[in-house]
Order: sequence, then structure tokens, then C-alpha cells
Amino acid sequence: MKRSTLSHSLLNIILVFIESALTLLLRLDPELRKAAYPLAKQGTVVCVRMYLPHVEVYATFSYKGVLLDANLPVGRTEPDVIINAYSIQVLSALTSHDIETTDKLQIRGDSVQVQLVKQFIMQMGFGSLIQSLLKKLKGGSGKSKPSEAELATKKEDYKRRITEQQTQINTLTIKNRELETTVKELQSKQKTWMMTAIVAIIIAIGSLIALFIN
Repeated sequence: MKRSTLSHSLLNIILVFIESALTLLLRLDPELRKAAYPLAKQGTVVCVRMYLPHVEVYATFSYKGVLLDANLPVGRTEPDVIINAYSIQVLSALTSHDIETTDKLQIRGDSVQVQLVKQFIMQMGFGSLIQSLLKKLKGGSGKSKPSEAELATKKEDYKRRITEQQTQINTLTIKNRELETTVKELQSKQKTWMMTAIVAIIIAIGSLIALFIN
């Protein structure tokens, strides 16, 4: 019992340090904040189950940062995404900034959220932190080669924008057709009214002529 309590306390201390490091990373790296934003918007909860040693950690994404805990957050019955891997695999994925290493992790959950979590993990590599620090030191003047996570995010943004624009074009096309139909109907009614008015005028003139003749 004492060993279990000590392990749990030690885990909590480690999580506090990691959480503080994540907060620092999010402040220094705008691309990491961009990767975390959609997860924070959905309040995504990620369960990381590591082996050798066996550790289970819950990461809750929020606008305040990434909150780490050894237990599932209150009010949640299950996490949104589950990661199963050996501790060395998780550490390698977090430090390598490599898509192949990240893909080796067993990640289960909604496909969209799984992809967002992968992008966040790839963006959280030490290489990204070094680039961010160099940008800060250079005043942001230097341009670095975009990472695979950045390219994937931009690609998804472009796809989303194209889809939104296509939807707007289709909507405008439908509205334009509706307006054309309305205009044709009004023109047809106008012609009918004009013909009716002309006939009525002719009949009225004919009636007046008949009265004068009689």
C-alpha cells in the first residue's frame, strides 16, 4: 500500500512538471498552439496507456492548456482518444517530430480527433521548440522550412476553404436560378396584364363609338 501511494504521488509530481513544460511550449510555439486549438475547442480527453513501466495518464485539452491527471476528469465516463504504447515509443514520438514514429503508436478514437492528436504530437517535438526559440532570438525574421505537421494542417485548411467556397458557389447558383425563374414569371404576368389591358381598352373604345353612333 505504501509503495502504491508513493508511486501515485511521484506520478503526480512528474505530471505537474510535464504540464508546466507543455504550458511553456504552448506559449513559445504558435504552431503548437494552432495544433492544440481544435482539440481545446472540443475539450478532447486523451488517455495515454504506457507499458514498462505501466502508467495511465489523462490529458485534457482546454483553452488554459493541456491538463494532465492520473484519473479520468470528473463528468467524463470515457476518453475521446486512447493511445496504447510502450513508454519509449511515446517518448520517441514526442521528441522525434517524425510522422513515421507517431504512426507506430496505437491510437484509437474518432478518426478526425485521432488525426488532430497526431498533428499535435508531431508538432510537439524538440525540433519545433528549438525553431521557436531561434525565431524569438532573431525577432521572427528568419523563415524556416515548414514541417510535415504544418504542411498537413495547411492542406486541411485549404481543403476546408475549397469546400466552403464550393458550397457558397452552389448556393449562389441555386439562388440565381430561382431569381431567373421569378423574373420570367413576372415578365409573363406583365405581358398577360398588358394584353388584358389592351383588350379592355379596345372594348371600351368600341363601346363608346357604338353609343355615339346610336
